[in-house]
Amino acid sequence: MTYTVAVAGASGYAGGEVLRLLAGHPDLEVTTVTASSNAGKPLALLQPHLRSYAHLTLQETTPEVLAGHDVVFLALPHGASGAITAQLPDDVLVVDCGADHRLTDEAAWAKFYGGEFNEPWAYGVPELAADGGKLRDRLVGAKKIAAPGCNASSVSLAIAPGITAGLIDEDIVAVLAVGPSGAGKSLKLPNLASEVLGSANPYGVGGGHRHIPEIIQNLKLAGAADPKVSFTPVLVPMARGILATVTAPLKPGVTKQQVRDAWEAAYAGEQFVQLLPEGTWPRTADVLGANTALIGVTVDEAAGKVVALIAVDNLVKGTAGAAIQSANLALGLPEGTALTTNGVAP
Repeated sequence: MTYTVAVAGASGYAGGEVLRLLAGHPDLEVTTVTASSNAGKPLALLQPHLRSYAHLTLQETTPEVLAGHDVVFLALPHGASGAITAQLPDDVLVVDCGADHRLTDEAAWAKFYGGEFNEPWAYGVPELAADGGKLRDRLVGAKKIAAPGCNASSVSLAIAPGITAGLIDEDIVAVLAVGPSGAGKSLKLPNLASEVLGSANPYGVGGGHRHIPEIIQNLKLAGAADPKVSFTPVLVPMARGILATVTAPLKPGVTKQQVRDAWEAAYAGEQFVQLLPEGTWPRTADVLGANTALIGVTVDEAAGKVVALIAVDNLVKGTAGAAIQSANLALGLPEGTALTTNGVAP
């Protein structure tokens, strides 16, 4: 069976990556692409690298245009999805790459985003621990899916095994090197080449980043009672990619081998989240274009802390790849369809 697909926000980075990955999907056929200010323009004008879609023209993003498809991917600015999803038929599989349906806490939404609070959907990180199992179980057969925030899923995947195994205290510190594509395609002064090249620029410092409540929500699913998260992203001059360093105090008596065993157990058999050999560290270059999260973990014995590093492509495993992986599960298709673990090098 071939499923018809509409992609809203197709002129942006996330929408473009959804399209790039779907071009190789044997069961999903993109028939409609939409945009806002770019409606009416050929898709190839905005996404010239997507040659297989050169015949498509961007339409207006309305519920009427999106309805009638089997699957709808939304890659819209935060706060723009809710009004549209409320008007889509219940039998349509909708995958939202924005934040509108991620958070379960209305107060957290009001504090970090503002605007109307929307119903939380199944969260699109299949490998993440949840209530003794994994979120994969909630995605099978789902009709409404919230793709993750790229930074939030990265930090959560990196440190969750220590939470689930009861090896670490819930005082989490995360520092991330991130590429500017995570901020979207719209013109912003801090993301100009002249501002980014030759510099490393921290932002969202001091607890103000929107992904913090999402990380806390994920860690609670993994077994944390009241996690505290210090989260500092740093914009660096690479177009795409995240390298997160996540640390937490070890509980008394926890050994390095126990840490290693916990992370190995958490991701044993996972196709897209892979623990590297001991003493090997992830690099963003190795996950470019791939739906892979590479993790390295060790113990800083002098500091009494676990140190977990994770590298992902923010546009693939951080967004579009996670969205398609989750959609595959929802539709009963092989989870890895149209997704690769192989990066692009050099």
